[in-house]
Amino acid sequence: MKILVLIHEFPPIGGGGGLIARDLAAGLVRSGHQVRVLTSNFEDMAEKETVDGVEIVRLNVGRKEAFRADFKSMLLFVVKAGLNGLFASGDFKPDLIHAHFAVPAGAAAFVLSVLKRIPYALTVHLGDIPGASPEKTGAWFKRIYPLTVPVWRMAAKIIAVSRFSRSLALRSYRVPIDVIPNGIDRAESGPRLPLKIGDPVQIVFAGRFVPQKNLDQILRTLSGLRGLQWRCVLIGNGAEYEEIRAKVNEEYLADRIELPGWVEPAQVVEIFRNSDILFLPSRTEGLPIVGIQAMAAGLALVLSNAGGNPEIVSIGENGYIADPEDTDGFKRALSELIQDREKLLAFKQKSLKLSAAYDIANVVEAYEKSFAEITRPAQ
Repeated sequence: MKILVLIHEFPPIGGGGGLIARDLAAGLVRSGHQVRVLTSNFEDMAEKETVDGVEIVRLNVGRKEAFRADFKSMLLFVVKAGLNGLFASGDFKPDLIHAHFAVPAGAAAFVLSVLKRIPYALTVHLGDIPGASPEKTGAWFKRIYPLTVPVWRMAAKIIAVSRFSRSLALRSYRVPIDVIPNGIDRAESGPRLPLKIGDPVQIVFAGRFVPQKNLDQILRTLSGLRGLQWRCVLIGNGAEYEEIRAKVNEEYLADRIELPGWVEPAQVVEIFRNSDILFLPSRTEGLPIVGIQAMAAGLALVLSNAGGNPEIVSIGENGYIADPEDTDGFKRALSELIQDREKLLAFKQKSLKLSAAYDIANVVEAYEKSFAEITRPAQ
């Protein structure tokens, strides 16, 4: 099968959605499919290259930051992906279009599907669903929501990455939606064995520095645990980066909290391998790929109860959850794990075991079945 993948941010730029798109594409190639990805270029990246058998075509859309796409660059991606699919891909005649994110890639898939009569599947993550991140996309959806309805209705298959994402999407769109959880290449993200605990215990966060991720809660919680032995690495960048850096200094925690900024995915994996606990107090989440990466690296999880987070936590076995604003709850969870190294090691081992359910091979198989349903000739 020839599959044309549309996604506006693909590693090494972007966040978790791009990581699952990358690993899924590579997995489909290993299964014998031919995959071409249309995505956004950034700075001096190669306009065309093949990685793990996946052909990647990067379009110049004026993207200004590696970790974030603005509305203008996403709009330009729709235009250029559509034009490329129509006029510049004569050597690649796809059987199926696979769009990651209803906005913006879904719009390009819709146009190509109508004009070239090719079915498309749509994978929705979270930020492309109305109501998921009102502080981030609420104003956009007020203007563009009517334009998104045909994108959802015309899709041959819609796949959500978590039960939470599906339930949220159904509030706005009356369409059938399947669930295939995010997955990762466990061999690539796996830990150093045997699992060990750092001295001191290392806590890690990875994600965009935006209100949705609730980094203020991380600082409030850790400030209340300064009497315990720990270190913390906050990986990422975004609108709140300088504000968070300033607060770290104000709280006199600069010697214990490291802020390396945005780093490439391989570096995230390396930091995870040297960490013990993922702390993710997000206000909203789909199914956090960073959480699955952390499990595969053998980390205990301390997450908020937002969105799909509870779907990857076995409470009291590999982690704990608390309300995003429950500072005391997060303090209790982290304090227990920092001080009880035997329990922390057991949690890390359980995470590693549970991560098997999210192996990319299982995800690829599920997508292959969905794609076969779309492309199967009519009887």
